Amino acid sequence: MTAYQRLTARFARLGALGEAAGMLHWDASAMMPPGGGVARGEQLAALAGLRHELLVSPEVSLDLGDASGGTPWEQANLDLMRHAHLRATALPTALVEAVERANSACEKVWRQAKAAADFDLVRPYLTEVVRLQREVAQGLGEALGMAPYDALMDGYQRGVTAADVDPVFAAYEAWLAEALPRAEAIQARRGPALPLPGPFPVAAQRDLCRAMAQAVGLDFAHARLDESLHPFCGGTPTDVRITTFYDEANVAKALLGVLHETGHAMYERGLPESFARQPVGEAAGMAAHESQSLIVEMQACRSDAFLQFLGTRLHETFGGDAAPYAAANLGKLWRRVERGFIRVDADEMTYPAHVILRFRLERAMIEGGLEVAELPGAWNDGLKKALGMTPPHDSLGCLQDIHWHDGAFGYFPSYTLGAMAAAQLMAALRRAEPELDAQLARGDMAPMMAWLRDKVHGQGARLGFQDLLRAATGKPLDPADFTAHLSARYLAG
Repeated sequence: MTAYQRLTARFARLGALGEAAGMLHWDASAMMPPGGGVARGEQLAALAGLRHELLVSPEVSLDLGDASGGTPWEQANLDLMRHAHLRATALPTALVEAVERANSACEKVWRQAKAAADFDLVRPYLTEVVRLQREVAQGLGEALGMAPYDALMDGYQRGVTAADVDPVFAAYEAWLAEALPRAEAIQARRGPALPLPGPFPVAAQRDLCRAMAQAVGLDFAHARLDESLHPFCGGTPTDVRITTFYDEANVAKALLGVLHETGHAMYERGLPESFARQPVGEAAGMAAHESQSLIVEMQACRSDAFLQFLGTRLHETFGGDAAPYAAANLGKLWRRVERGFIRVDADEMTYPAHVILRFRLERAMIEGGLEVAELPGAWNDGLKKALGMTPPHDSLGCLQDIHWHDGAFGYFPSYTLGAMAAAQLMAALRRAEPELDAQLARGDMAPMMAWLRDKVHGQGARLGFQDLLRAATGKPLDPADFTAHLSARYLAG
């Protein structure tokens, strides 16, 4: 075999091990009994160690020196292999395994701490996670020639740094300070929405969620829908796992969550099969991934057009008075601007404020300006400044998210970068599909998904975040498309 062929064989093996780890993570959140946590941590650590050893092997370095890509896709794949190898060789295997064990242990205790609203339960575990993440960040930063926090960001969205994000977030904060009170005043003038009658039996919700995921395009021959404490999308491109959480008093929680996760799932399903288990065959990064969940949930499925279709399906499923299920009323309910403590429940206007808070806190923790013991107070002060609210306890504050307790530092900026990219992609899609609203009103997502498959999903990781947007929309990330979308939806009238 050529050097490039040997590398693709090795990375295919790495991909298979990564898929196995992904399934174990899914199982830990959706199926595993509480007593399996310690063993699961060892299993994940062993897989992480195996993957790391395969990647840092001297043979990889030799082959990377000799290999060449015959096509642009192969060259992009080779470039991504070199980047992955550089990141891996910056860290010793013992550190990689220690990180996996610490993350697994902390995540299990976080569940207890969140339920008890007791930060002190998880504080020592999170302190160890942060200590190790600082070590990882330092090693990666030195190898990549980046600031430590930027090196962590690079692991989630390559090519985006804190210096790129800072002015975007600062500009959004300034816009929100003026726009949020206006949106609240306009909303108050329009009056309250009619409540959905409920209750909503879980079995009926489950069937409806599955049907709506299928309407988006998800093929359940290659997907599952399960339950977990924190909804997510995992699995592999041929075996996608999405989860949600049902509430018999609130059908929106599960339904809109499933539509969001289905956007992620459709991205995974649309990745280029010819480069499966190769770096170039993966998603373009977590900001790109979030753009796909949000273009489905927020841009398409909360639009006036799709709410016509969805309202009819809701009324058919749950019966009763039709008026609450009218598209205009669903818009009032599900596009309501409301300051709140919980990020995952936030509207699309205030959601970035939650992300900006987390970005600044996690950056400070990695850089050493904020210790874990100081996190609850810093969180409460930051939310007070951002939205004028102070959480009454830490379950509504710094304990609400799994991410830090599972070692995900540098990830949070991707959420708002993804929201901005989703608005930009939707604007381009509307130019390409003048009949989009008519299609959405009858529940026809096929033209939209075909466009996304061509412009985003099928591109894999061949293009970086900015180049992906340039190719799809004609320009790099432009936050003005996001504020224009928000203005049209919340500030008109």
